[in-house]
Amino acid sequence: MVCAQDHWVIVMKKFLVVSGFLGAGKTTFMIALSREFSRRAVLNSVIANDLGAKDLIDAKFTEKQGCAVSELGGACICYQTENLVDRLRLAFDDKHCEFVMSDIPGCGVGALEHVYGTLEREYPGEFELAPFTVVVDAHRLSAIMPCSEEIGLPQEVNYLFRAQLMEADLILLNKIDSMRQDDKQRCLDFLKNFCPQAAVHAISAKTGEGMQAAAKHILTHSARLEPVDIGYGSEEFLAAESCLCWYDRQYYAKVCCDVFDPDAYLTELVEQISEELGKAGRNVPHLKVYAETENGFAKLSRVGIDQPIEADSCIGEECVDIPVIINARAACEPKPFSEIVDVAMQRTAEKYKLEITIFFTECFGLVEESENPQ
Repeated sequence: MVCAQDHWVIVMKKFLVVSGFLGAGKTTFMIALSREFSRRAVLNSVIANDLGAKDLIDAKFTEKQGCAVSELGGACICYQTENLVDRLRLAFDDKHCEFVMSDIPGCGVGALEHVYGTLEREYPGEFELAPFTVVVDAHRLSAIMPCSEEIGLPQEVNYLFRAQLMEADLILLNKIDSMRQDDKQRCLDFLKNFCPQAAVHAISAKTGEGMQAAAKHILTHSARLEPVDIGYGSEEFLAAESCLCWYDRQYYAKVCCDVFDPDAYLTELVEQISEELGKAGRNVPHLKVYAETENGFAKLSRVGIDQPIEADSCIGEECVDIPVIINARAACEPKPFSEIVDVAMQRTAEKYKLEITIFFTECFGLVEESENPQ
């Protein structure tokens, strides 16, 4: 790689896996990293990976941000190596990309071995592997720090937080734009002590703070490829994954009144789902809703029922009808969560006088997905 003062040229096929828990900001980070590379003439693309079958909100939003993106759903890339390699070859050889990045599902662990390890063994020398990168946020990190805090999630998922950090070559403490300096330093000190094998950087993928240093580290370093025993498949692993379920729905909302505010409706839907989860004593580590019209799109997300709703974009005008996608990753059993969403949708449809046509729904537990990867 050649590095000029304000221009980076990469001369290899470099692939990056981005790990981290639900809601840590992996998608926002990949968008920010893509922009950082594009500013320096590094041709790059993003693979949006998730367990859901199709129409992932993150893929749609990433594309709206001007990034080259492809969607690879149905299973974690850990379990579909041939599909991943096909995508990488398409990006590198046909589209002449120099850098490709992919996330893995936010509950995912084991990708260091199942993705990087497999590529190194079965496709030696074909791809340069960037540092295995884990994005964390202070809210979830607080659950495993000294004087740990209650974050409204089952204690079992703390295994996932620890295991993800153990796999890391590079750890990015994200969302520092919303942190106090002393809290940021406390998190950084913990990470450097807990993960002596990893480089640690502080960033705000939202504002761009720290992104240049993170991007440079990713381009100038490679994965260590050292085996890490995280207890994959153990009782602790299964207990953590059994706490979570995946939910995806696509539907069409037809307006049956004169005035309809789509942004208010989507906000109300998120609030209703959160309220019903609270009544049931459950939580949602990441809830996302997306809607699109001819003139705009809206993406709302929430990383816990007690956390604020984040509006990454709004439609900003009245509309007649809207297609809506819900992607939720909940700390709840599949059937009860599906029923909770049904109740919330019915309640908000009645309030906003909407006729709902559902096109697609899937809801499943993670243990069954892990036991039966596609």
